[in-house]
Amino acid sequence: MSTALRIAHGEFGRVALLDMDRSLVRHAHPHCHVLIKASGADTQFAVGDHLVPLTDTQAVLINTWEPHAYVHYQERPRTTILALYIEPDWLKSFRPNWGASGAPGFFEKPAGEVSPRIRRLSMDLATQMLADPTAEATEILLSDLMISIIERFTPWRAMATLLRDFEAQHSQFDWRVRRAISVIRSNPKAAPDVSTLAKEAGLSRAHFYRLFERSTRMTPHLYVNLLRMELAVKTVVHSDDSLAVVSDALGFAAPSHFTRFFRDHSGVNPREFRQVARLGSALSA
Repeated sequence: MSTALRIAHGEFGRVALLDMDRSLVRHAHPHCHVLIKASGADTQFAVGDHLVPLTDTQAVLINTWEPHAYVHYQERPRTTILALYIEPDWLKSFRPNWGASGAPGFFEKPAGEVSPRIRRLSMDLATQMLADPTAEATEILLSDLMISIIERFTPWRAMATLLRDFEAQHSQFDWRVRRAISVIRSNPKAAPDVSTLAKEAGLSRAHFYRLFERSTRMTPHLYVNLLRMELAVKTVVHSDDSLAVVSDALGFAAPSHFTRFFRDHSGVNPREFRQVARLGSALSA
């Protein structure tokens, strides 16, 4: 069973140290997402259409909104992974055009060779997380690590152009897709199913599905699950409600369904996530 060793959260997003031994479903995040092996066996992630190894010398790099999945082979030992979920607005505090981390193409490739500096900073951050995820040193190490990652793995000198291209592309979304996204985002826990969205758009289900996927690079179902998972994380961490109440508020038919959904997307159940994340709650103050 996978375990969350430490989770820190704040304006930067989330950093998690995860001991993984089970696969995750295909999902996405509204974050710049970096995965670095801390210890254990080599493993892999499915990023888009590619199976990308995660090793001591190679990091996995996932763009905002990019579908991916952790793929664990049962015959292999566990892997401890340092997982970064970084908010674009936080990166903008370093350089304004680093807000392009919210755009497709921020990482040109789904993997990159880890430099000695990135390896050292990653191991220092993992060690600091185990010692005290709430300490100021955690965010300082994360800042240094993300600067090194951006400088090594992104076209950072051309980010202003990347951001303009992304904004232009987004503005050209079909109006029916934009309207569907607005409906979904307004209340993800009660989002209509694809057939209802297609009917409201005046399209067949198949046509709407293709149009949505072409515009967003993900299926409507995956998009809804992305928003529901982010809402679930925020509610689990910041609410004192019981998980049964949280499950009901998020629109799940039963607490067991919510637990399965949360575990399939994060690797751990919501109770464990809440307990471990609150150890790092001081960073979000």
